[in-house]
Amino acid sequence: MNLIKSIATITIACLLFVSCKKNTEEATKETATTETEAPKAKKEIATENLQTASFSVEGMTCAVGCAKTIQEELTELEGVQTATVDFDTKLATVTFDKTTQTPETLTKVVQATGDGKTYTVSNVKS
Repeated sequence: MNLIKSIATITIACLLFVSCKKNTEEATKETATTETEAPKAKKEIATENLQTASFSVEGMTCAVGCAKTIQEELTELEGVQTATVDFDTKLATVTFDKTTQTPETLTKVVQATGDGKTYTVSNVKS
């Protein structure tokens, strides 16, 4: 009986050791790939074309997942200089190029984030 327990323990330890090593190698490769990618350079926006819009975002359930995801989606848009989404106040503020984006397109992006039904936008002010 002790022999079976010893063999089982050794087998489990080997499996854990091999699987952890594999995950570490994958994480190292992933990190190396991410570090070599150059960040996208944003196009400069003329001062006279800058516009700021703010709006309420309903449906967010957390700051890390919801608010951060919406903020990243907005920031990655062409013509967006800055975007901040505050989970506590449920307020998004976006500074953008009015020749490239409109408050309506920004709200559509927010509403399309996730499954397209979770977030609703209201009180758009520009």
